[in-house]
Amino acid sequence: MPFGLTNAPATFCMLMNQIFQPYLDRVVVEYIVDIVINSDSMEKHVGHLQTVFWILRENKLYVKREKCTFAIAEVQFLGHIIGRGKLKIENAKISAITDWEAPTKVSELLEQGSTIDRSS
Repeated sequence: MPFGLTNAPATFCMLMNQIFQPYLDRVVVEYIVDIVINSDSMEKHVGHLQTVFWILRENKLYVKREKCTFAIAEVQFLGHIIGRGKLKIENAKISAITDWEAPTKVSELLEQGSTIDRSS
């Protein structure tokens, strides 16, 4: 992105949505610089990769090979694990809830600074 460009991430996101529009949410899921390609088989995956690379090349966009991962069954993406036809939340994202100890006193249920009417 050129220096000084206002709203660069939003502008780039709009570009990515435009160039991948025919494939969005069917084959391609993208968010800013992350592109996930979803395929039912390895043969389809190779075809989808070729299509994505062709679209990127036509729009003078390039990927860094060392930042790419190909042909994996599951991928972490925006706090989720996508793969094998399922979408799961990463365990680290829900640990605050699963590790939460059950309250043992009424005062633990109340937000700090709130009061309770004890006359009833």
